[in-house]
Amino acid sequence: MQIVIVGAGYVGLTTAVLLAHIGHHVTGVDIDRRKLELLRRGKSPIHEPGVEAMLARLGDRLSFTEDLKASVGEADVIMIAVGTPEKADGEADTRSVEAAARTIAEGMVSGRAYTVVVKSTVPIGTNRRVAHVIRRTLEARGTEATVWVASNPEFLREGMALYDSFYPDRIIVGVDDPEAAEVLRRMYRPLLERTFEPPDVVPRREEGGLPPFITTDPVSAELIKYAANAFLALKISFINEIAGLAEKVGADVIEVARGIGLDSRIGPRYLAAGLGWGGSCFPKDTAALLAVGREHRYEMPIVEAARRVNELQRERVVEKLQSALKGVRGRTVAVLGLAFKPNTDDVRESPSLAVLRRLVALGAHVRAHDPIAVPHAERALTEAERAEVTFVSDPYAAADGADALLLATEWAEYRRLDLPRLRGLMRTPVFLDGRNVYAPEAVRAAGLLYLGVGR
Repeated sequence: MQIVIVGAGYVGLTTAVLLAHIGHHVTGVDIDRRKLELLRRGKSPIHEPGVEAMLARLGDRLSFTEDLKASVGEADVIMIAVGTPEKADGEADTRSVEAAARTIAEGMVSGRAYTVVVKSTVPIGTNRRVAHVIRRTLEARGTEATVWVASNPEFLREGMALYDSFYPDRIIVGVDDPEAAEVLRRMYRPLLERTFEPPDVVPRREEGGLPPFITTDPVSAELIKYAANAFLALKISFINEIAGLAEKVGADVIEVARGIGLDSRIGPRYLAAGLGWGGSCFPKDTAALLAVGREHRYEMPIVEAARRVNELQRERVVEKLQSALKGVRGRTVAVLGLAFKPNTDDVRESPSLAVLRRLVALGAHVRAHDPIAVPHAERALTEAERAEVTFVSDPYAAADGADALLLATEWAEYRRLDLPRLRGLMRTPVFLDGRNVYAPEAVRAAGLLYLGVGR
């Protein structure tokens, strides 16, 4: 099939690589010329394990352009995967989605059939709006094309996006027309039947069965995406709230999470206590879900509580440091990890950066390290904040002379730290394990004061 994907960000680029690998001819479209230049040289503009290796192997099955209108004519499927940033009121901004839909309609040819897929995370009812924009544009042009609009939300984890693309738990398609569902079923058939040759960067998944192909109406598909992310955010906030109580009563949240996670109705995933959630999805999608609720005068106190607990979690971490150091003003705090999670350079809504900013506001100086996210972190900070942060090249340089060390992102290299060496470098041996990576006894045996989350 001939597929056009609008937007070469995390979702668009990963989807383009996937569909090209399973046999389709894909054209990726983006207006960022710097990004396009990198892609044409086989370089990935995002840090996502395996993507760059695959770009080098796809040959003429995957190409990139900035001319969306010229790309549409011979396409079978056009996927919209542009950004939907958060507005001041929490609602998702769909102007880029509508602009893409308008340009797509301007490139359509009379007598052809097209399936337009909304892949972006969008407010409820956006599919209807996209269909209206396309229909109005075609009428103004006098073009008679058959157009089906479908919702096909993504469920990708940054750092695991390729794995989640090749081995999805499910494929959700929201359609009003059965013809659109059939087109997308054919597009995804190699995944549904698992007949594709797995790339070496994403080994074949052995566990689990074939992914279900679930068809529903567009509004339900749109809500499935928001509801899924809100529930995952809720699980993390729930275990962080339990972690606070565990500290009060002398329990270990690791053991509590293991005990409740073995209940098949609950499951163990997303029950890791820590600094809380961040990134491009959970904060934005929970805010958008609340905005939809407000639009319909419907209160959603559970989602609101999940967001509030997430904010409080960052404050509690700062309070731990304040207590251990008898105040952080004038102290040096080493922060290990700036990305919101490992295996990505994404610092959007990063819990680590939120804590870093709070420490700086309280008069601390921060030495920070991250394997790859430092450039993005530098751009995210204000000039005044950057003046109080020293970015260093390795974790031990961050710890040298520090009064406390905060392990904020569970990168693999932070799981193998030389704890006695850290103790020898630090001025005050306070080790705050913000992701519960280490066994408390191992940290204490190295001569460090251990502080965890819910332990």
